Amino acid sequence: MKKCELLMPAGTYDKFDIAMSYGADSVYLAGKRFGLRVMAGNLDNDELKAAVLKAHSLNKKVYVTVNLFARDSDIEGMGEYIQFLSDINVDAIIVADPGIIKFAQSIAPSMRIHLSTQANTLNTYSANFWHDIGVKRIVLARELTLEQIKKIREQTPNSLELEVFAHGSMCMAYSGRCAISSYLTGREANQGFCTQPCRWEYKLTEAKRDDEHFPVQEDEGGLYFFNSKDLNMLPHLNELIETGVDSLKIEGRMKSEHYVAAVCSAYRTEIDRYYDNPSEYAPSERSLGQLQRVTYRPYTTGFFYGEAVRDGQNVKKADYVSQWSYIGKVLEVYDDGDKALVKEFNPFTVGQSFEVLHPDGSYNDITVIGIKDESGADIETAKVPKQVVEVSFDKCVYRHSIIRKRVEE
Repeated sequence: MKKCELLMPAGTYDKFDIAMSYGADSVYLAGKRFGLRVMAGNLDNDELKAAVLKAHSLNKKVYVTVNLFARDSDIEGMGEYIQFLSDINVDAIIVADPGIIKFAQSIAPSMRIHLSTQANTLNTYSANFWHDIGVKRIVLARELTLEQIKKIREQTPNSLELEVFAHGSMCMAYSGRCAISSYLTGREANQGFCTQPCRWEYKLTEAKRDDEHFPVQEDEGGLYFFNSKDLNMLPHLNELIETGVDSLKIEGRMKSEHYVAAVCSAYRTEIDRYYDNPSEYAPSERSLGQLQRVTYRPYTTGFFYGEAVRDGQNVKKADYVSQWSYIGKVLEVYDDGDKALVKEFNPFTVGQSFEVLHPDGSYNDITVIGIKDESGADIETAKVPKQVVEVSFDKCVYRHSIIRKRVEE
């Protein structure tokens, strides 16, 4: 049985590195231009080349987004960029615009093309059309149910791969085609500059009473009627795999390294467990618990069961659920693994205990025994964000281990 791919986001090279360590089969990322997440950081050309070389050395893949909805002026420089991606052997580019598909094929005929979810492919006829013009994989629209995905799989050739989103933020607009950001802020989502105004609180006004806000609210907290919950299909992983899709995609190029590590670890563990014994598979509480440790909005199953209209919107608030704090990341280890260089993201002190997530998917409690600053001097507290300190622990850690702590109630 061919194993379903786990495809992780990589908004920066560091997040790419984390995804590789925590078990991703492939990553999707962007260069500095032509993608739909301009504010994610993204990778420069040297980083793109390094990422492809490292992924291929690990028998993993890199897909690069070229998925903006382009005007003629946006095409300038795209030919040279696509040629560069071909020269460094990226495994595919992700495209939404049919004109860019044709343009890319003229520049790099051997380049594999994946069709973005923003092309909103919803039926077998569209899927086969895209396959006929050379698309190798379709990222299906998020609005499909499990049964509809199965039907598309049954009526398309095996040479056409199908990919679906399994986890992460949902867009309130149809397949992500949103105009609200452009209208309200002048920053166009379809050009990569989304400001997420769908998460804001709105009030109703009448045309002749601009200064009067009418009470159309769910409760005293306000009304967030555009605001979507986050997708989470890990509890239903077997049903998603059994639709026959080739790839499970995790959203989150703008999320933290902790998010990438924890979500990748949970899905890697459960995908492997499923294939070890499909007929008796059930998700583990340990993996489900990982998804409660990241920062997230309340979870939903989206459209997979046809219930998103009822269940998918979070009208009461736009806040994240944040029960755990990301303390730091292990950069290097030595002295048998109980001493490490740690990049600090939130303050910690000698004597404090934390939970540590390791790249093999395990996690355990650990205590800080000592801290030294960059000069080698002993300090009691690491409190400068993103500083690198030497930390002694009471147990072993590993490169890319993630240190986290439950937030006190």
